[in-house]
Amino acid sequence: MTHLELLRLNKPVRHLTYVQFIAYFGAWFSNVAIYTMLVQFDASALIIATVTAFHFLPGVIFSPFNGSIVDRIAVKKLMLILLITEMSMTIAFLLINSIEDVWLLMLFLFIRMGSASIFFTTVMTVLPKLLSGEALIKANEIHSMVWSITFTAGMALGGVVVSLLGVKTSFIIDGALFLVAIAILSQIEFSIEVEKITNSMFQTIKDGFEYLKNNKYLFHYMFLHSTVGFTIFDTIVTLLADQSYKYIIAVPLAIGFTNGMRALALMVGPLFLSSWITKERMFYMFLAQGGAIILWAFLQDNFYLGLIGMFLVGLTTTTIWSYTYTMLQEEVERKYLGRVLAYNEMIFMLSTVATTFFIGLMASIVTLDIITILLGTVFIGVAYYYKRVFL
Repeated sequence: MTHLELLRLNKPVRHLTYVQFIAYFGAWFSNVAIYTMLVQFDASALIIATVTAFHFLPGVIFSPFNGSIVDRIAVKKLMLILLITEMSMTIAFLLINSIEDVWLLMLFLFIRMGSASIFFTTVMTVLPKLLSGEALIKANEIHSMVWSITFTAGMALGGVVVSLLGVKTSFIIDGALFLVAIAILSQIEFSIEVEKITNSMFQTIKDGFEYLKNNKYLFHYMFLHSTVGFTIFDTIVTLLADQSYKYIIAVPLAIGFTNGMRALALMVGPLFLSSWITKERMFYMFLAQGGAIILWAFLQDNFYLGLIGMFLVGLTTTTIWSYTYTMLQEEVERKYLGRVLAYNEMIFMLSTVATTFFIGLMASIVTLDIITILLGTVFIGVAYYYKRVFL
């Protein structure tokens, strides 16, 4: 079964993909506006890193509760509430006018990304209830490719719109995009029954932890998936745009095109690697990821060469993300799926937050290329960890 055949034959997956496409596009579209606004405010590297961390911190805090929420509330109702919340917080960004309002920006980001975290857990819990085997792998890859396509288009077009129309207009357009996603979602019908859970939320959370405690091998899968969080380069890209690229191209365009080039590779990579990847070959995927990041470190000072390096960085990332996620999904019992995937999201977000703060703190000590080399070296170590544990 091809990706297109799955979308053609499975109506709920197809319509859910439409919602993901629009909602994710909106999320990345406004990211350029947020980082451009921080540069305009002359924010420090640590403030930029902190704001970046607030994209992921809610996933850490809310994840223990996400699974219990997802397992208790009807899918469509929950997703509508979450999208409405994301839209409201996006419009609220219009209230940010100076560096003194950064705390307010972080608050709105925290609420929006908390909703996005639960939305993501909901989607990834629905898929294995609708699909299995090869179809599930394809669905995960479609999810990754949708993320990549929207990241590409969202970042690139967001950069153009911010450059031509300004930050505020971008936030208004973004809010309208979420409204479209809400309209499409309201038309979807999911034939999935809500699990009958009589225990309290805290008891279900405890049961989820007990399940993980009794199945410790799952932590290997969760750690493996979380390593994708080491590729969160938003802070590095923003600092490069402000320190080096602004002499060649406008800051919002530099941020948009750099992230867009990586996202183009995130989209293209699975098209070539999907039929090639196996459990044994994942070892080489991690090596390739680390090598590409190290190569980008030597190219990133030059804007045009940096685009090539960023493209190479993105080629293997989507396949690593989708394959490791599928490995975990297929190892978890259905009744614990929502909770385990939520805990997995927590570990993933912890890795992104740690990576972001690491970059922000190290930026005042060493150059950006040294930081990048260190992150690439981590993946070399992960490759040998994978070989020892899984092969």
